[in-house]
This record gives sequence, C-alpha cells and structure tokens, in this order.
Amino acid sequence: MEPDKTPLVAGLLIFAASLLSLKLGLSVAIFELLLGLGAGALGLQPAAWMIYLAGFGGITLTFLAGAEVDHELLRENFRQAAAVGLLSFLAPFAAGTLFCRYAAGWSLQASLIAGIALSETSLAVVYSVLTETGRGKSRTAKLLMACTFLTNTLTALALSLLFLKPDLRALAFLAAAAFFLLGAGRVSAWLLSRPALAGKVVEPEIKYIFAALLALVYLAERGATQALLPAFLFGLALAPQLGGAHTAVKSRLRTVAYAFITPFFFLVAGMQVSAAALLGGAGLFAALFLVKQLSKFAGVYFLAARYFPSGRNYFTLLMSTGLTFGLMAALFGLKEGVLEAGQYSVLTGVLIASAVIPTFAAQRWFMSAEEEDLA
Repeated sequence: MEPDKTPLVAGLLIFAASLLSLKLGLSVAIFELLLGLGAGALGLQPAAWMIYLAGFGGITLTFLAGAEVDHELLRENFRQAAAVGLLSFLAPFAAGTLFCRYAAGWSLQASLIAGIALSETSLAVVYSVLTETGRGKSRTAKLLMACTFLTNTLTALALSLLFLKPDLRALAFLAAAAFFLLGAGRVSAWLLSRPALAGKVVEPEIKYIFAALLALVYLAERGATQALLPAFLFGLALAPQLGGAHTAVKSRLRTVAYAFITPFFFLVAGMQVSAAALLGGAGLFAALFLVKQLSKFAGVYFLAARYFPSGRNYFTLLMSTGLTFGLMAALFGLKEGVLEAGQYSVLTGVLIASAVIPTFAAQRWFMSAEEEDLA
C-alpha cells in the first residue's frame, strides 16, 4: 500500500509559509491560508486527523488570545471597547443578513448564518498578527484584543442561540463549562505556583492547559455546541497568572502551538474551499466581501478615531478580519443542511479573503505609521 503523502505535503506547506513570512515580513497566517487554498485547488484534501487538529488549533489560538487581555486596561476602557465591540458586531450582522436575504435570495436561516459569519473579528488572525509582529504588549494591541473579545462574545452568543438545541446535553455542557470557568482561576493559580512543577521538561503546566481545552472540546461536542467562547474565557481567567509571574509558561505554550498545532487551523481552512464553486459565485463573493468590509468600517472606524486615534487605521483593518467563528458558523450551516455547498464555499472564501486582505493592508501600509507604546 502506498504511503499517505498528505502529512508530508502539509509539513512542507507549513515550512514554506514560515519562509515566506520571514522573507516578506507578513503574518505567517496569511501564507498558511493562501497555500492551503492553492493545495485545495490542486485537489489535496485534509485527512480526518488534520481537520481535528485544525479545530483544536483554533481553540488553542482562542485561549491564547484570551490570555493576552489586560484585565486592568479592559476595566479602564470598558465603555469605549463595548461601544466599538457592539457596533463591530451589529453593523455587519445586519448588512450581511439583509443582503443575503433580499439581494442574494437566500433562506432566512441561511441569511442569519451569513450575517453571524460576517459579523466576527477573528481572534486567531488578530492574535497571530499582533504576536508575530511583536506588538502584543502595546496599548493599542491590548485595546484591540478587548474589542475583539467583546465582538466575538456577541458573535458566539448569536451562533449559540441559532444552533443551540435546548436539551439536557446542551444544558449539561453550559453548566459544566460555567462550573469549570468559575474555579479555573484559583485551580490554575495553585497549579502554576507549585515549585515542584516549575521548569520540568515534562511541562505539566502546558499539559494541564491542553487537557482542559480538550475537555471543553469534548463537552461541547456532547452538547452539540462549540467551545470557542469557553476557551477564550478560560484564557481570560488565566491572564493574570500567565501575564505575571508565569510568563515563561505562556511563552513555551505559544512556541508549541505555533510550531505545529495552529498552522493546521489556517492550512485546512484554505484546503476546504471549493475553487470551482468559488469561481462560479465570483460576483456574489465580491459583493459579500464588500458588504463585510464596508459595514465593519462603518461600525469601527469613527469610534476608533474618537477613542484610539493613534492607531485608528491599523485598528480598523484588523477589526475587519474574519475567520474563526465565521468558519464555525458556515460549517454548522453546512452540516445542518441550511447552507448549500456553493453558499458554503462562497461564504468561506469571503472569510479567508477578509483574513488576508485587511491583514496585508494593515501590515504593509499602516503598521509603521501607528504610534505604539511597546513595552
């Protein structure tokens, strides 16, 4: 039997994306997405293990993004961040839903899924870009993460309300996640402070975090829902510890995640798009992309210019990215039979374009012009 070439090709693509990122000075996530899209167009399909690893990569990125939120800064700027987050969600949600329902002729439920998918700001993309460019500790970056958190909280709630089936399994997941999150801060603080565990080559702290995330994934699947929001809240609960005396743990976790786990999230996202369906719906793709970008601009730019003037362009462009929750919404819609295969490919293509194009513009033309108070 001929050996499976997929793992080898995937490894080479991930390595090539790293080289391109270093050469061109742009986020590696951009090249992982584009190379995945090219591989999918050439007929390479992800194996089942790659799809699971990609899902876990999205969960891990979401956790790491939560761990970067500055609690004090969020409290001090909650009113401004809430205003940006609310409009960042509402404007594209309304525009996307209305466009798909009345201009594209989609069903009401399919239009609602599209609106939810277009409303998000990708935690995975924003966190990746800020981390790779060394801007994660700046004031603008921390405010951006806070606004992204609030936007995606609303997106996750909307997605949960649309797909959540109020049965015992879903209620059990919500109860288990709430119970876990209530005690996560204390348990994690106790575990991370154990002198006997510090610096061990077996990395018990990182394995504890991975075990907790895998437990959330399992419980979410049992409850027929998704674990992205609990994973982000878990990272938020650990932010004081991982941002204080235990920054080395976060650094090692980031290294493990970025070296092998999270690249599959971006690579597989690109591979799952049908190039034929995307080309066949090119007009709809362009229209939906413009709807998302213009509505995000309308919802974010003017408030960003008022509250965070030094980084308004960079801020607005990164707030216009989409991928993580949007892909989850599109995938749920496809599985439930609400979205057709062509609608799914067009919507996923829009999300990938919104992850790549605003990120490229922000890094190429606006990053050096922003005033950053890097720590």
